This record gives sequence, structure tokens and C-alpha cells, in this order.
Amino acid sequence: MFDPKQAFDLTGRVALVTGGSRGLGRAMVTGLARAGADVVIASRKLEACEQAAAEVERDTGRTALPMAVHVGRWEGLEPFLDTVYERFGRLDVLINNAGMSPLYDTVESISEELFDKVLSVNLKGPFRLTALAGARMAAAGGGSIVNITSAAAARPRASVVPYAAAKAGLNAATVGLAHAFGPTVRVNAIMAGTFLTDVSSSWDEDAFAQRASAFALGRGGEPDEIVGTALYLASAASSFTTGAVLTVDGGQP
Repeated sequence: MFDPKQAFDLTGRVALVTGGSRGLGRAMVTGLARAGADVVIASRKLEACEQAAAEVERDTGRTALPMAVHVGRWEGLEPFLDTVYERFGRLDVLINNAGMSPLYDTVESISEELFDKVLSVNLKGPFRLTALAGARMAAAGGGSIVNITSAAAARPRASVVPYAAAKAGLNAATVGLAHAFGPTVRVNAIMAGTFLTDVSSSWDEDAFAQRASAFALGRGGEPDEIVGTALYLASAASSFTTGAVLTVDGGQP
């Protein structure tokens, strides 16, 4: 018989969230810790991770390890993961949340450097970290990997072409990696829509309100509103879900 409390309980588990010091990553870190997991908070800025870790430990009582990592640097990901295992001896949940979408004037003005940088952070890094963590999880008997992709993967716009291409690639990689590491390791994706994180503070409020009026829910999402889906995919509640790309976008057209 399905027991909701037991299914979503992450007590004794270790979860790693890249881009975990702010925005959606920070919300998911807190949700995982409140569900009982010890957490690794990773981003490029160690100071931000340290501050987030102190707050998580204070508020939840769980262990939070701050770590600096650049997910776009292939050669640094294995030593990074080694440190996680040295500290905890295991990893049960990986959420590939780190991402970037720099502004550019026109598509023809995009440099090779910018294009490569966007694909490295949004696609190459999550692929490599999933490959490394997935192999270790499979050897240990199981785990769950969640890739945070974007509605732009399905509805690309001229202003986010490299980002949309990278996220579409990550959607495809999610399905392939689910087959690579099944049956013990599950790999899924959340295709996220527009959320009101710290980045949204620079938006034109009136222009966004007009755009959001076309959403089924008529608004952008709050960061905490991604947490339920993340916990579902991270936990035993989704034991028969793998290779799935779940849309969480408030009904974006």
C-alpha cells in the first residue's frame, strides 16, 4: 500500500544540487533538506554556497556541504564528485540545475566562445556529471537524477537560441541516460517555465505581466512551486518514472 509520508521521505539520503545557492536551486535544496536529506550545495561562488549552507543547517538541522564547481569544465567534475563521496560515502540524488543564458544583440553576433560556453554549462556539464554519478549510483544499487531544462527547449525564441538548443539536447540526453543507467538509477527532467527568481527583478514588469496573461495560470511561478515536482522525482514516490520530461510552466502557450 502506498504511504505518502514514507514515499517522499529522504532521511538518510544525500542530495547534490548544482546552481544550488540561489533561485530554483536554493528552493530545491531547502525542500530536499526538509524531506530529510543531507545536501551538497554547489555553484561557482563558494561564498554564496557557504551562506546558503549555514541557513539550511540552521533551518532544517540537516548537514549542508558548500562546494565551488564550474559544471562547464569537464575535467573538474570527477574530482568534485570524489570530494562528495569522501565526505558522505554516497550520493542518492543529483539535480543538474546550474544553467546560463547570456544576452546577445542578434543571432549573427553570437561568438563561438559564447555559444560553446552556453552549451558547456547547460548540456556538456550535466551530461558529464550524470555519466559519472549515474555509474556510481548504479554500482551502489540505485539513485535518482533530475535535469532542470527549460520550456525554451520546446518553444525557442530568437533571444535564447543557444540556450534553447542546449536544453533541447538535455531533454534528449535525459531519455538516453535513463536507458543507460536503468533499471536501478532513474533519470528524469523538469522542463521549467518562467519563474520569479532574483533574475526577474530586472524585467519590465508591465511587459512580463502582458506576456504572462497568456499563461493558463496567468502568472510566473514562485521558486517554491518547483519543489514538489523535484521531490517527487527525487524520491520513491516516482519509482516507476524514468526517462520522463515533466513540464512545470503554469500552462505557457
